[in-house]
Amino acid sequence: MPIFYTGDTHFGDARVLRIDRRPFQDMASHDAALIENWNAVVGQDDHVCHLGDFMSVRGSRDCASLLGKLNGRKHLIVGNNDPETTTGSKGWESVQHYAEIREDGRHLILCHYAFRTWNQMGKGSINLHGHSHGRLKPVPRQVDVGVDAQELRPVNLAQILNSRKKSKSPSDGI
Repeated sequence: MPIFYTGDTHFGDARVLRIDRRPFQDMASHDAALIENWNAVVGQDDHVCHLGDFMSVRGSRDCASLLGKLNGRKHLIVGNNDPETTTGSKGWESVQHYAEIREDGRHLILCHYAFRTWNQMGKGSINLHGHSHGRLKPVPRQVDVGVDAQELRPVNLAQILNSRKKSKSPSDGI
C-alpha cells in the first residue's frame, strides 16, 4: 500500500487565497480542487500522512464530513492551525505531533515544522514537513510536502526522491 504525504491544505481558510496566492476565485473552488487532486492520486486503501493545518477553525465543525470525501486512511501530524475540533474528529486513523516511520528502507521524520537537525540526520534520514508553504530554501534530506510546494496534491516517497534528484546539488544527500 502506498503512503502519500501532504500538508497545509487549509480547507475552508480564505487567508490562503490571499497570503499564499492560490489560484482560485473562492474557497468553494479551492476546496473542490484540493479534494479532486487528492482523490486523483490516493486510493481508498492508501495511507496519507497529513503534516498539519488541515482546515480552518471556522470550518472545523465539518471535519468528519470533509475527511469522508477524501480517499485513503488518514493520519494527522498536528499543525499550529489544527484545533481540537480537527484533531478530535472522526476519520483520522491516528493523530500525533511527530512521527518517525520507515518506508522502502528510508527513515522518515514527520513533523509540521521543518527542523534544522533531526534524528539520524547523519545516517540519511529525511525530514518531511509542512508549515512553510514552499518558502524555505531547500536543504539536503528535507522536503516541504505541503500543497503549495507540491502542485496542490499529495505526493509519495518515489515522487519526493525523484524531485530531489532533479534539483540535487553535489552536496545534497537524497
